[in-house]
Amino acid sequence: MNGLKMRNIGPKSAAWLRQVGLRTPEDIAALGSVEAYMRVKRAGFKPTLNLLYAIEGALLDCHWQEIPDERRNELIAAAEAATALLPPPRHRPAAAPCTTSVPDEAPAMAMPSLFDEPEN
Repeated sequence: MNGLKMRNIGPKSAAWLRQVGLRTPEDIAALGSVEAYMRVKRAGFKPTLNLLYAIEGALLDCHWQEIPDERRNELIAAAEAATALLPPPRHRPAAAPCTTSVPDEAPAMAMPSLFDEPEN
């Protein structure tokens, strides 16, 4: 990552991992794939499960698509359990669209104009 490359880890994933303090394969191996994935997620990035599989594959030195379904299900369950412990997002939802209504026609008012002749 800092000059070192890991299998399955592309430039964007490597940048995310570096930004959360995981700079070497040893750093990632010390945490494990789920915790490495969760660090990226907790940092505010929006990783997909493909990152989780890519990290696992990198640690096992295999292509991420070669990870058996049973292991994938274990990874998903562990990531979902860890995600459930995260605090709720602090952002507010976007406001609903604003609409402005204007009456079709304003009623004619009997107000004198400055240019009208005064009544006598």
